[in-house]
Amino acid sequence: MVAEGFTVDLNKPLVFQVGHLGEQYEEWVHQPIVSKEGPRFFENDFMELLTRTRWWAIPVVWLPVVFWCVTTSIRVGRTLPEVGLTVVGGILLWTLIEYTLHRFLFHMKTKSYWGNTLHYLLHGCHHKHPMDGLRLVFPPAATAILCVPFWNLLKLLTAPSVTPALFGGGLLGYVMYDCTHYYLHHGQPSNDPAKHLKKYHLNHHFRIQNKGFGITSSLWDIIFGTLPPSRTSAKNN
Repeated sequence: MVAEGFTVDLNKPLVFQVGHLGEQYEEWVHQPIVSKEGPRFFENDFMELLTRTRWWAIPVVWLPVVFWCVTTSIRVGRTLPEVGLTVVGGILLWTLIEYTLHRFLFHMKTKSYWGNTLHYLLHGCHHKHPMDGLRLVFPPAATAILCVPFWNLLKLLTAPSVTPALFGGGLLGYVMYDCTHYYLHHGQPSNDPAKHLKKYHLNHHFRIQNKGFGITSSLWDIIFGTLPPSRTSAKNN
């Protein structure tokens, strides 16, 4: 935890400390501390509160929006089968977004003060404290901000009657992703596919952190060649 004379004090708010790690941040953040006790991020109590979200807030906030989007497409003339297929397409689109964000943004390499700080807030904190139950899902306010450009892009590329259902499908995919992610860390599945997904995701955290970027599915890892090797093949190598 020492880099160029700097030591991270885990008993103090972390966000404005980690930037000082410089090039050593990458190694430090991928040495997980497995504890359900989450660290403090900010000295300010209000800022600290904004970083903590209960998992159930995600479906409570976003499922009504999904319902509104789907019914809007029906009201403007799309048939139920058409809307259903569009929603499925939106869910599939989300799985690609999920994979892309996780691989290229959440796992970007940083070494500058603000690069390390922003990465820690975005995803590094999850790898450092993977069992922090209040920082496993994305705060709804931040999600709402990110939804705006996504909605505008879909409006630009799709027909007005298609946009709501496609957006709703993507948003439903996101809800499934965040709830699945929480369950993979804190649930105890006994049957597949949940049991397999839990092993797959914890493998990403604790064994091969540059592979296995899918959360709700390994589909895009298979397509783009980032599927982690089995334990047997890894030992043979």
